[in-house]
Amino acid sequence: MPDPKNSPAARSMEIEQEAQRKRASKGDLETGLEDTFPASDPVSATHTTVPSGRTDTDAADRVKQTPEGEDDYALVDQALRSTGEGRPAFDGVRAGRDGVRALGRDVDRLGDTASEIASGAKLLAKSEVRGYVQDIEARIRERPIAAVAIVAALAFVFGATR
Repeated sequence: MPDPKNSPAARSMEIEQEAQRKRASKGDLETGLEDTFPASDPVSATHTTVPSGRTDTDAADRVKQTPEGEDDYALVDQALRSTGEGRPAFDGVRAGRDGVRALGRDVDRLGDTASEIASGAKLLAKSEVRGYVQDIEARIRERPIAAVAIVAALAFVFGATR
């Protein structure tokens, strides 16, 4: 009888356990390198102690208090003024933003116009169908026997094809 400790399953389990032990003993840097290989930039196992977010409380309060959209480009304007370029470029940005808003209003108006056209087309289609139905009813009233014969023939053909 073969030894159960030398079976293929037991050897495979020992190999897997050894690999797990090796992985547990490796450092963060080695594991990061293996996980990202073949990356072009190596990973760093360092951890920063600098807090994220704004460290300047005055700037953070200013950002919180500024309503959204009111002064979207205040920092850009400030940077341009500091370089001496100032208003012309910023005015171009503002004009572009105003143009985009105008286009948005035009799109809204076009959407309203399209819905009005669709509503009118729906009303027109309903009136056309109503006219056809009234025409068919008038013809049935003129020749009731012919109408019954036509319906009977259609019902026979429909029933025979099923």
